[in-house]
Amino acid sequence: MVEIAATAIDAATLSTREVNALIRARLGGSTEICVENPNARHNLAVALLQPGRVRFLGSVGYYCGGLIDGAEIQVEGSAGWGLAESMSHGHVVVHGGAGNGAAAAIRGGTVVIHGDAAARLGVSMKGGLVLVAGDCGYMAGFMGQKGTLVVCGNTGQAFADSMYATTCYVGGSIGALGTDAVIEPLSPEEAAMLDRLLAENLPPELRAQKPAGRDFTKVVAGRKLWNFDKHNWKAWQDAL
Repeated sequence: MVEIAATAIDAATLSTREVNALIRARLGGSTEICVENPNARHNLAVALLQPGRVRFLGSVGYYCGGLIDGAEIQVEGSAGWGLAESMSHGHVVVHGGAGNGAAAAIRGGTVVIHGDAAARLGVSMKGGLVLVAGDCGYMAGFMGQKGTLVVCGNTGQAFADSMYATTCYVGGSIGALGTDAVIEPLSPEEAAMLDRLLAENLPPELRAQKPAGRDFTKVVAGRKLWNFDKHNWKAWQDAL
């Protein structure tokens, strides 16, 4: 196994701008940047445009990891609103829960949340993988255009509302499907894919508590909203 060198940043006495400047200056190569005392600060590790590893030794605030392209971020705590928003590529893991709008508008990469996610998880996602080990709040997957959304627990109301081509998988109960969201049969290949995703992205002790891939429910767009039809105006009224 290759040992990864580590460099520490103590955020306790630094401004957010100073913390982010130090992260950018040290990012890259095989060095892992450990940010101590993040203290739920907002806007940490935003717009990192090169590969590298950043580990936060505590909880972070709003918009951590937003607009990144290639970085790996570990949060050893929870995250506030807008985690990894508009990420182009990268790998973001939160060991606790995440606030509203986690993984909103991502275009690629992977976002993994070991705890629960609040409302509007993965809204308008345009690619990538979002995996939540716990439950999620209302309107998860709203207007999802592409990519994969996996919730191992239960969902809130209006799940997968007004989607285009995101594919969703739910291991628990669905509070209520959103407009134009439908359930499709799960294929054996998809069940195997889910088992692989959970094994790759969740630690063994957490994975052992989750459903098997075959027990997930698949949710996709019903395609009634893909093209406007004046004869189906009621569906559009419900969506709007």
